[in-house]
This record gives sequence, structure tokens and C-alpha cells, in this order.
Amino acid sequence: MTEHGKLMKDLIGSIINIFRWIGRFLTGFRTWTLNIAFLVLLFFIISAISTQGTKKVTRMSTSGILVLTLSGDIVEEKQSSDPFTKALNEKLGLNTLPTETLLQDVLDAIKTAGKDDNVICLLLDLSNLGSVGLNQLQLIGQALNSFKEDDKLVIAAEDFYPQKAYYLASYADEIYLNPMGGVDLHGIGTFRLYYKDAIDKLKVNYNVFRVGSFKSAMEPIMRNSMSAEAKTQNMSWLTVLWDAISTDISRERKLDAKAIESYIENIPSELTTAGGDTARLALESGLVDGLKTREELRNYLVKISGSDGQGSFQQINFNNYINSISRSYINNGLEEPSIGIIVAQGPILNGEQPIGSIGGDSLAKMIRTARKDTNINALVLRVVSGGGSVFASEVIRQEILEFKKTGKPLVISMGSMAASGGYWIAADADEIWASPVTLTGSIGIFAAIPTFEESLSSMGIYNDGVGTTSLASSLNLTRPISPLLKETISISLRHGYDKFLTIVSTGRSIDKTQISKVAEGRVFDGKTALDLGLVDKLGNMDDAIKSAAGLAGLSEYGARYIRKPMTVKDEIMQMFSGKFSDWLLSVSLPPSLQSLTGNLTAPVRELLLFDDPKGLYAHCMVHDLSL
Repeated sequence: MTEHGKLMKDLIGSIINIFRWIGRFLTGFRTWTLNIAFLVLLFFIISAISTQGTKKVTRMSTSGILVLTLSGDIVEEKQSSDPFTKALNEKLGLNTLPTETLLQDVLDAIKTAGKDDNVICLLLDLSNLGSVGLNQLQLIGQALNSFKEDDKLVIAAEDFYPQKAYYLASYADEIYLNPMGGVDLHGIGTFRLYYKDAIDKLKVNYNVFRVGSFKSAMEPIMRNSMSAEAKTQNMSWLTVLWDAISTDISRERKLDAKAIESYIENIPSELTTAGGDTARLALESGLVDGLKTREELRNYLVKISGSDGQGSFQQINFNNYINSISRSYINNGLEEPSIGIIVAQGPILNGEQPIGSIGGDSLAKMIRTARKDTNINALVLRVVSGGGSVFASEVIRQEILEFKKTGKPLVISMGSMAASGGYWIAADADEIWASPVTLTGSIGIFAAIPTFEESLSSMGIYNDGVGTTSLASSLNLTRPISPLLKETISISLRHGYDKFLTIVSTGRSIDKTQISKVAEGRVFDGKTALDLGLVDKLGNMDDAIKSAAGLAGLSEYGARYIRKPMTVKDEIMQMFSGKFSDWLLSVSLPPSLQSLTGNLTAPVRELLLFDDPKGLYAHCMVHDLSL
């Protein structure tokens, strides 16, 4: 090799070594950076968890108008916040409002504000109100009426009022509307998508087993329309709920009893009379008290509270206010006789489940905690569920029976819905409380098993083989279900239904024949359920707590939540895996397409969650009610 060639070789080798060194440096730097970032994150998580129970309540010293921002879904138990999504939204300048608001926080804030001299009046902010139950709206409305009894003003002011927002606004002393806005009142209904033709076109064989003429949970895959039986029962409870809504609005606005119906049914002619102006129509119909632009509204609120020096009114942020007051049912560390409160919210699934779902194991564990706690003298189980797995429901019920052996009273407080599996776990309680608009009952079970042999054969894919018995292929979804297995499932289903009837009959002390007459999957409003003996009393969770204390013989007591303790792993997994897909959907699709996508995928997502070992479910699917 020539001298020149050696020099070139050395030069190339040196350059390669430099790039290797740079590569090792970048790899090491990246590794150290990620490790440091992880350690910092871990430090903050541990700090947040360790200081969570030691936060001090600091009273706010500033006065102004409390802006009651009801953002996102109103829930009975709030999921952990997702700082990853929040930080991403903030970075991109997207909506950073909470996706959930705790019902008890709203009630606590209103109650405290009524006695707080720093709160001049209350302004309802309903522009981002998400999913909410009618019973929750009624509770907030009652709290607003109590607030007004302290001689304080409640104001509602929006650019536009969707129906559920207007219902709550009707409890305000003054309702204002943007001159370009309107009030949407349209009634309530339950409408679902039906997939039978689509399933047939995909050549999926859906094997459906159910008990009860009114058990309509599987109708979307069995039919292309709602059955007459489902229409009959749905119309029954829909009428009760709509009567409650229209009666409440008419009472609070001092309108004629038929005013709401007239506004809806005659809106084309009424709107024509108002020159096509929806805001003017709302004003002339007595639904609002005045029309104000945003600037006019600001000036009006400044007159009430004074200026903040930045062109707006003196205001108190809802989240800041919540963090400055004492909250109900939080463990204060005092050793005193207590009523334990456990929230059971969401579909009933097996095993350990996060907040937002009811895990058979996780809920049973919390009930067991209450059973062994000597300071817990009675338990209130707040049920907000349309049901789910029969096996998980029975695991929970068995733990409830163990709790009752201690002699401690157990009272059920039903939320907007406690049906099917939700009623399965409620039936053995010492007392059952429901609101007049709770949906309950739906005593029936079903099984649904799809097989895909025809779908695969249409693509030239086949399944074949041999087995030692008729059940050797078991639930192989690429093969038809054998007649022997179908008969086995049917027998098991009938046994499960009979067990459900027996549980309700024994727990409610009602003859089994009588229970069978109100079973078969029928759904009832709370008032009808009371008349039928399915619930004992009508009232809210506070009423249930007072009753539990009475059953326990307590005149002085505290009440506190019993919640599943979150491990560091739970916190990390929930923060970084919970809502990223929802965030991605909200970023990439407009609201109308988000709604359509949700309607198409929600039933499928729910069915995919089901994990009963026998494939049996006690589930009610009327929660697609739209207010």
C-alpha cells in the first residue's frame, strides 16, 4: 500500500472513530437524560401521593362572584388526573378544562358559599357541561335553591343553552342569553344503532341466549329496529323522567304547566312569529329574563361585584374555591363511630378494576375493609351501574352477605341507574334508597357468543380437526357452536335467571312468583320501583347515610369514603395510558364526527369489556339516554 493510501485509510478510520464516539456519547446522553427524567417524575409522583392526605384547607380571603364551572361529566367518583394529556393540551393551546367534575364537590361548594360572606353571588358556567344524570341535576338544583334561601343571587348566562344546561339554569334567579343564542328544548329519548344486517353481511354468526321478553340489551345484534316490548317499557320510564324535567322547569320559571310542551311542539310557528330569532323566542316564551352580549354581561357583573382591574368582574374560581373549603366524607383521622361510603360506579367486570369500572375483586376488597374496620358501624354502598358480569356481581354479593353477618347495617343508595347486575348486588341490603328518577330493575340475564366460520370461509379459510368428545372444540370462535354446547349454555342461563329471581325474592322478602311478574328485564323509574317493593325509600345519599346511622343506633357519627388505595404503579399507568386515545380523537376530529364515532364504537367497546367466565351477563343498556 502506498503512503497516500495509508494516509487515506487512517483518515477514514479516524472519521469513523469520531462518529462512533459521537454515537456512544449521544446514546449515553439519551439514556442518562431519560433516567433523570424518570427519577424526577417518580419523585413528583411520590411527593404528590405522600402529601395528598396532608393538604391544609386555606380559606380564601378575596370576595367576588363564585363561578360554578361544571366542566365535563358529572361523576360520583373522580378518576386521577392525567398530567400527560393536560401538559400536551397546554403546549398545543387546546382545551385544558377538567373532563370530570365530582358531584359532591359541586354540592359542597354551593352549600359552603351560601354561608360565605366572600361569595357575593353565584354564576353558573354550563358551557362545557358533559354527561350528567337527571338525579344529579336535581340534587344540584336543590342545592341552588338552598343557596338562594341565604338571600344570595344565582345567575345563569350563556351564549346557547342545550337542554340539560337549561334545566339547571332554570333554578337561577336570573337567566341571560346572548342575542345570537337560543334555548334547545326537545324532550328525551333513547335511540340506538342496530347491526343485524351488517353482522349478516360480515357473515358473523352471533349466538344469543337471553331470558326475559324485555331484556333488550342484545337487540342491536339481533334486530334492525327496537322491539315492541322494548318500546313499551322505554316509553314508560321516559314519560316519567320527561314529566319530572318539564315540571321542574315550569315550577322554577313559574310557567304554565303546558308551556314547555307548547314551546317544543309549536316551535316552527312560534319561531316564525318571532321573525326566526331563537333568542327573541326564548325571551318571549319566558325561558330567559334578558338578552345580553358578552360585554353587556361583563358590565352587569362588574356592577354587582366590582371590577378586577383588568376589564372584568371580581370572581372566584370554582376549583380554587373547592381546594379552600372542607369537603364532605373525607377521612379526618378522628377515631369516631363512622358510616362508611363506597362508590360503585360503572360496568361490573371481573378482577381488579380502576375507578370508572366496578371490579368484582376490588369492590369486594373495599367491602371487606369496611367489615373489618371497628370504627365503621354501618356501610352505604352508592351504586351507579347498568350491570355487567354475573360472576363478578355474585362475588360482590357474597362479600355483602359476609358484611351483614357482623350485624352492621348495609344501605344501598342508587344513583341515576342501578339495574341488572347493579340490582343483583343491591337486593340483599337492609335498605334500598333511590331517587324518583333512578332507573332500576332489569332483572334478567343474557349470553352472546359470536363465531366467524362463515366470515373466514368467504375468504377461503377453514377450520377442521378431530376431538375426543363433542365439546372438544369448546368455544373455538372459528367453528360453529355445537348443539350440545348450545343446550348447556341455555340450561346455565335459565339457572342463572332463576338464581337472580331467588336472590331478589329472598333479599326483598317478596314471593318469587310476584318477583317473576316484574322481572324479564323490565326497567322501572324509582317511584314505580318503590310501589313494586324493589326499593324501600326515595331520597338521596345523605338520606341513606342518616338512615344507616339510625339502623346502627348512632346519634353522633361521622361519614367517610372508603376508596381503593392507589399504588405508585397504578398512578403511573393511569396517568399515561388512560386518556391519550381520547385526546387524539379530540385533536383530530370535529365535535360532530366525534359524536358519530362514539355512537358507532361505544356498544362495541362495552361488549369487548365483558369478561364473565361463563359468558353470562346481567346488563341493562338504557344508559344511552340523551338529556
